Amino acid sequence: MNNRLILISALSLMAAGAVAAPKDYPQPEGMRPGMSEYWTPQPKVVTPGDIATNSAPSDAIVLFDGKNLDAWKSSRTGEAAGWDVHDGVVTVNKSHGDIQTKDNFDSFQLHLEWMVPENIHGESQGRGNSGVFLQGLYEVQVLDCYDNETYVNGMTGSIYKQKAPTANVMRKPGEWNVYDIIYTSPVFNEDGTYKVHPKVTVIQNGCVIVNNYDIQGTTEYVGFPRVVKHGDGPIILQSHGDPSEPISFRNIWLRPL
Repeated sequence: MNNRLILISALSLMAAGAVAAPKDYPQPEGMRPGMSEYWTPQPKVVTPGDIATNSAPSDAIVLFDGKNLDAWKSSRTGEAAGWDVHDGVVTVNKSHGDIQTKDNFDSFQLHLEWMVPENIHGESQGRGNSGVFLQGLYEVQVLDCYDNETYVNGMTGSIYKQKAPTANVMRKPGEWNVYDIIYTSPVFNEDGTYKVHPKVTVIQNGCVIVNNYDIQGTTEYVGFPRVVKHGDGPIILQSHGDPSEPISFRNIWLRPL
């Protein structure tokens, strides 16, 4: 190696040695439990319903408490609901057709209890048939599926003709079934298609049988779902035309979400 290269190498080593050491900056402050906590806004205080008396939560809209059908009207005529109220329950009167809430609702938690009569007759869809229509368009099926088979996307708790339940948790005729339904209303594009589908969770007798399902459209008896642009809508209870003995409802309330 010639002298010139030796000199360049030496100068390079000297320059490298002259580079300052990295500056020792302060490290991020250590996390403390309180740094990830927030205290406001505090949730509103809601008194839960009393199991012993079947009362509704304090913030619920009571749709039927066993006394009258003042919150309901006939879907057919718009006049007074013509179902039979007795002994704290309401029984379907098939001659009067469906009934629906006078008020319309957006997203909600809906609670209702229903019973198939002990003396029920019939089979498949002709046995204790009714339904709960969410916003008047999307049916959660009501049917006696205790030892009674039918097409699975039309059985108890199904989103009718769309989504079968994950389990059959029917109580036998003469005993009360409980539905807790959590429903989120859809968001529409300008052209009337879904931007966000309506969603539903169905809990029957304490068991989740439909979990956060994207409803595909109206629940048609004949044909496939249709997308119908809509706003708030009523809860409809169906008076089905099957020949079996009519079912009864009690303790119906709704919490807007």
